[in-house]
Amino acid sequence: MNTARPALSNPKINWLAAAASLGVVALATVVLWWMGRIWWCACAGWTPWSFNIWSSHNSQHLVDPYTLSHVLHGLVLYGFLLVITGGHWPGLRLFLAVVIEVAWEVIENTPRVIQAYRESTIALDYNGDSILNSLADIAACMAGYAAAGLLPMWISAVSFGVVELVMIWWIRDSLLLNVLMLFWPVEAVKQWQMGAMP
Repeated sequence: MNTARPALSNPKINWLAAAASLGVVALATVVLWWMGRIWWCACAGWTPWSFNIWSSHNSQHLVDPYTLSHVLHGLVLYGFLLVITGGHWPGLRLFLAVVIEVAWEVIENTPRVIQAYRESTIALDYNGDSILNSLADIAACMAGYAAAGLLPMWISAVSFGVVELVMIWWIRDSLLLNVLMLFWPVEAVKQWQMGAMP
């Protein structure tokens, strides 16, 4: 595969794509609010991070261990969209990446998916994300997307593997394990993950 950087398209089109992307994020904010998501952790503490995945603070602050998995979303989306567009239309690729990530944030906070997480993964007390956590997840995805656009593809691929291993070591979970357990639950994996519960 040719790994040369594709030429940028018309800057005006890129600005339009960026503005449309911000519009999609704003719309998602309204949709999440309409769905009954709270803006911030009910604890009312303003610490911007929470690193205990077993606590009710998980997914309620700006940053948590799963922020890393959203960075990986960005790496994957960049590579996927680069391949399917043949390296053309960078503005459109950015817009599509935002739409896909925003769609996931909305779907992830529906009652059905929240229940699936509670039943099939180690997110036993998961009640969905706060709105600001969802927005931070989208920003993390875009950071990963931007990094993938700047780095050689092999570094993006190695970075994906390193982050996965760090997450598995740290919280016994990762993007790939999360997908596995959400769609094809393996009881032995869940029991191993639960072994880290304090």
